[in-house]
Amino acid sequence: MKILVAYASRHGSTKGIAERIAQTLENNGLEIEIKQADRVERPEQYDAFVVGSAAYAWHWLKEATAFVQRNSSLLARRPTWLFSSGPIGNEKVDAKGRDQLEAARPKEFIDFEAEIKPRDEKVFFGAYDPDAPPSGIAERSMKLFMRFMPSMKNALPIGDFRDWPAIEAWAQGIAGELKPAQPSAATA
Repeated sequence: MKILVAYASRHGSTKGIAERIAQTLENNGLEIEIKQADRVERPEQYDAFVVGSAAYAWHWLKEATAFVQRNSSLLARRPTWLFSSGPIGNEKVDAKGRDQLEAARPKEFIDFEAEIKPRDEKVFFGAYDPDAPPSGIAERSMKLFMRFMPSMKNALPIGDFRDWPAIEAWAQGIAGELKPAQPSAATA
């Protein structure tokens, strides 16, 4: 069984999550390929998919969204899992009492649920490095705003908030579903 882990990442945090998922699956004896979502050429060669993206303002990056939309009929017929990264910080619950990970669920997941019926979807905490070069006009504007508003300089928590044990546990669950059944001692 050949599994594709496809991802879209703006600054590398989501790529790191995809790499950890791929490594965990590979450590479980599965054949893995990991690729950027916009560089997948022949998706029909894969038996299962794990697709992830960074999310900004409750939306996946366009590369991952386009991959799922372009291949929705194939993904609907094969085992598929979705993940997202985005919220930052250590707080599991926000000021309004909402679960941060549930509140950060990308809006695309609603359509994907109906179109491809993924086996599972998961949102993970991400990372924020204020020194990373801005990507896109929104990030450039925010950096500029924060530079001229010193009180906003520390508005976003800085650091790597990815929960590696949670990521690995999720990937272990995927591996458990995909690994071929081992023959029992009685049948071997």
